[in-house]
Amino acid sequence: MGRLAGRRIIVTGGASGIGRATARLFRQEGASVAVLDRSDNAAKAVADEIGAFAVTCDVSDPASVSAAVAKAAEAMGGLDGVVNAAGILSETGIADTPHDVFARTLAVNLTGTFLVIQAAAPFIQAAGKGTIVNIASGVGLIPTGPGSVAYVASKAGVVGLTRSAAMELAPTIRVNSVCPGAVETAMTAAHIRTADGAPNPAIAQRYALGRHGQPEELAAAILFLTSDESSFMTGIALPVDGGRTFH
Repeated sequence: MGRLAGRRIIVTGGASGIGRATARLFRQEGASVAVLDRSDNAAKAVADEIGAFAVTCDVSDPASVSAAVAKAAEAMGGLDGVVNAAGILSETGIADTPHDVFARTLAVNLTGTFLVIQAAAPFIQAAGKGTIVNIASGVGLIPTGPGSVAYVASKAGVVGLTRSAAMELAPTIRVNSVCPGAVETAMTAAHIRTADGAPNPAIAQRYALGRHGQPEELAAAILFLTSDESSFMTGIALPVDGGRTFH
């Protein structure tokens, strides 16, 4: 029996990166998983690989979120948890960030997280108890420097949203966030490695462990916050950042 045996969990952004690694690990630990992603083909590919349900969802669209969460809950016979891993990256600074880019980044990273929580909470409450884990970012706690203003703002918002939701949804639902450092995914590959494929030394030198992270390392932290091993934890922002900063 796995640590999530019998649990029914939605993973948004589950077709790639941290979301995909989490969906795989959760299935290995006995959970039923619904992979929610904008890409129907990518969601189906991951779902077919791990034996999960695939549901198309644009987390920035309230109607899409409501329909997708209801479909996932119906497919799994209920809902016990959510991992909000869908997200996009914007790297421009204040002067260079167009309004539409700022708005879109918040719509996906912050509003999308809120919409999924709002849609999923009644299903989890009906189950009696459950968990929500939101993917924030280390830069949402302490920015590394200038730039990425929209991304930083959105992820700091996720930290605040997590704390507010934890207070409102307790004691039935525990709500926590994970704050990654640099993690190697398709979204970050151009910065994690140099043109010749070597680890980027400019990234590595920021970290006490001297390297960037892998999606599976974040999935392990998300598993901890979803499992009963963290049963007395809610509202936290857990840095999983290789010692980029000490919080």
